[in-house]
Amino acid sequence: MQSVKRRLNSINNSFDESDCFEKDTLYILRDTETMDTVIELNDVSLTRGETEILREVSWHTSRQEQWVVLGANGAGKTSLVRVASGKVAPSSGQACFDGVPLESCQPQELAARCSLVSLSTTQRLRPSTRVIDVVRSAAWGVSSPFGEEYEDIDTARARDLLALFSVAHLEDRPFHTLSEGERQRIVLARGLMSDPEALILDEPAAGLDLGARELLVAAMAEIISGRAAPQLLLVTHHLEEIPQGITHALVMKAGEVFASGPVEEVLTGRVLSEAFELALSVENDNGRWLARGLPR
Repeated sequence: MQSVKRRLNSINNSFDESDCFEKDTLYILRDTETMDTVIELNDVSLTRGETEILREVSWHTSRQEQWVVLGANGAGKTSLVRVASGKVAPSSGQACFDGVPLESCQPQELAARCSLVSLSTTQRLRPSTRVIDVVRSAAWGVSSPFGEEYEDIDTARARDLLALFSVAHLEDRPFHTLSEGERQRIVLARGLMSDPEALILDEPAAGLDLGARELLVAAMAEIISGRAAPQLLLVTHHLEEIPQGITHALVMKAGEVFASGPVEEVLTGRVLSEAFELALSVENDNGRWLARGLPR
């Protein structure tokens, strides 16, 4: 990944060593042996007009943790991860990545280390772009290729990621000719191109049929099973989309943290019934979760 690192560092060569990132090293922000916290929100609020979307949210993730973020529509899940990834500045409070306030970070450098994959990611891609270019253009931090030069190591990594998600045979296809499930897996590969420390997936299974959903869930499980896996933050409405290997859960309600902690303690019928305001039963079958409504 040296060429990817070098190119992303060349975005802003005027960095001072006191800034968020060391000038010659993209991926080391702080000594990871002593800095345990990855994402940290302290009393974060977010307002739009007179609407309070997030209200005094305090939450943090630590290394080796894999998270799912749950909640009903309008609970604040997407706003939470957009603040956490630096896409949106909070109205008050502070968001940090690896102990550094996000307002001190250069946006494209931060995006390489904390990768957010959402519907807007797909919408920004040029429909006619070849699949291989959809993935490797992330090495430059751009949505579509504009004459960038790629080294062999970039192309090899992009192909390895496509193979990981069983879509290597689609390398030369235009993005717009693919099924929704194929697109989601390719965008997921794109999200991993910069070798991020945190990978945030905002409702990646939206619109997928059962087969495509299960392939995506298997891909997520594969990602987090690796020894050097990034921290996964999965935003979803549905417990069935949670892959094996998730260790922690955050439940949002009305813009606030309703419950947070180890997944077995948070994903219970009592917690989710209160969060979704519906009587629910929750089951876990060998690491896969299921929720269903109870008779009234």
